Amino acid sequence: MTDTIPADSDVVVANGPGLRIGTAPDSWGVWFPDDPKQVPWQRFLDEVVKAGYSWIELGPYGYLPTDPLQLEDELGSRGLKLSAGTVFTGFHKGEDQWQRAWDQAIKVAGLASKLGAEHLVVIPDLWRSDATSEVLESRTLTDEQWKKLAAGHDRLGKALLEEFGMKQQFHSHADSHVGTTREVLRFLDETDVRYTNLCLDTGHFAYYGGDNVKLIEDRPERIGYLHLKQVDTSLLFDVLKNDVPFADAVTQGIMIEPPHGVPDLAPIIEAVAAIDREIFAIVEQDMYGCDVDYPFPIAKRTREHIFSCTHFARVH
Repeated sequence: MTDTIPADSDVVVANGPGLRIGTAPDSWGVWFPDDPKQVPWQRFLDEVVKAGYSWIELGPYGYLPTDPLQLEDELGSRGLKLSAGTVFTGFHKGEDQWQRAWDQAIKVAGLASKLGAEHLVVIPDLWRSDATSEVLESRTLTDEQWKKLAAGHDRLGKALLEEFGMKQQFHSHADSHVGTTREVLRFLDETDVRYTNLCLDTGHFAYYGGDNVKLIEDRPERIGYLHLKQVDTSLLFDVLKNDVPFADAVTQGIMIEPPHGVPDLAPIIEAVAAIDREIFAIVEQDMYGCDVDYPFPIAKRTREHIFSCTHFARVH
């Protein structure tokens, strides 16, 4: 059985043993619930369909409608489905961070789970602000902070499973305390596989030199979700050498349209498909600050590239 992408594409996608490929508001430059410079949510949804995707993420809570019936109607009328929502946490800072995280989870997981989403992507607070580039705290954690970080995420993951039937997928991130290979491995070693696993973001992991395929091969049981993106290596070392804040690096184009950066996506998709074909692979190219007309053709070409470079990808 095959699913044929819209008529303006010559790509035919097998509904075979591959991962479900989707996209996210981030790939349209959306970072905030309400920003007049961002693409309106109705246009985002329409362009997702035109680009050939059927799965999306919720994006920042409040960007898409938060009434579950309205959101269900808007997605359903376009043939779209929801894969995950996103929250932000700072468990290394202390016990007071639990309520902040759970308040977000009640809203985001509460909405996403009503639409069938089974995953919550969890992004740790950055040590450097992505809004102002201000350095907020030390770049590294103490042993005690690592313990708080791990315990907080395991508690959150357990609560999400019990309350919403959702799985926590932790997202390592540039300018956060968990970004390098060593940091990611320590995070995995200090957390419980039952409650805390990875949203492996291929671009953020490569940002600090991480080998995505090796991580997948070494810790297959910890890969629960994928964000697909590539880093522009012609810019990366200047960014790192000059300590450019991640938000500024994004506006400079650090996350580049595939196949013009690293890592290669096909080996990653194929390695994860061998673990579990039900894992989502969501295209998430950071493009905040871009012109509203810029993302759509990139999103379409990215989808076409993915389906042309591997047979282990599917729309539905």
